[in-house]
Amino acid sequence: MRLRQIEVFQAIIQAGTISGAARLLNVSQPNVSRVLNHTEQQLGFSLFDRSSKGLIVTQEGKRLLPEIERLTYHLHSINELTDTIRTEKAHTIRIGAAHACSQMVVVPTMVEYRQAQPKEHVDLVTEHFATLQEAVQNEQLDFALVFGQHTDSSLLAEPLFQSDMVAIVPKHMSVPDEINLSWLCQHNFLMMQENDPLGRVLHRALQTHHLQPSNPLLIKTYSVIADMVVSGGGLGVVDLFTASRYANDVQILPLKERLPFELVFITRRNIPQSKQIIELKQRFRAQCRKISKLNQHVTLKKEALLHS
Repeated sequence: MRLRQIEVFQAIIQAGTISGAARLLNVSQPNVSRVLNHTEQQLGFSLFDRSSKGLIVTQEGKRLLPEIERLTYHLHSINELTDTIRTEKAHTIRIGAAHACSQMVVVPTMVEYRQAQPKEHVDLVTEHFATLQEAVQNEQLDFALVFGQHTDSSLLAEPLFQSDMVAIVPKHMSVPDEINLSWLCQHNFLMMQENDPLGRVLHRALQTHHLQPSNPLLIKTYSVIADMVVSGGGLGVVDLFTASRYANDVQILPLKERLPFELVFITRRNIPQSKQIIELKQRFRAQCRKISKLNQHVTLKKEALLHS
């Protein structure tokens, strides 16, 4: 028996008549009769005896009842589970973020958002650009915050924040009035790797100015660069978010050269952004502005350097 045949059989038992079963199933009476007749022909025995009082289940039909009731119970459980999954999926926001912006941008934003929307389910992962881009493409993430670079044409990349990278040096180190790449190259320069999105900007600038660090150490993770600067292991160039995280332990200084970076919000181009995602995007943008305001002294000094 097929599920539709079982459904009709059970409806007739509940209603006692063809017309009553049709009302329960919200279908026409001929439709129920047709399914019942086809089922009995297929089985080779009758499920009901027809009488003036209605339909009475046969002995053969009674033998089927316990199994049908068990199946109906399991189908009901499956329907409940699918409803639960659908509800969870509708209220779960899946977020990805680059490691560098997670501490200063994502974490405080999500704390505020969870306070405002305590019933929202959120999945958060931090990964590198390639992994995040692939996850958004495959609809495993609703969106991701990444440092700007070329994205696949299936993705929409919206700028959230633009600024310049900054130099970070040990807290009590004496520094000149003007910090430039040439000076960093002479002082145990801790550098981003060349295949990194911000590392490409840095290495391109070094090539443009024909500079070669004397003893460079290439590091993939920006926070590790900052940790080494705090430990007196050298000087580094990082994004403003990483620098802000270590503001109490290092000096944050503008560079004479422009090393621009951009934080972008990537989503699938063919999927409309939900109200919750739009709200989060606005909150992330506001948090970026807060960080920029906290480092306004660095920005002002940078503008002075550019015009000197």
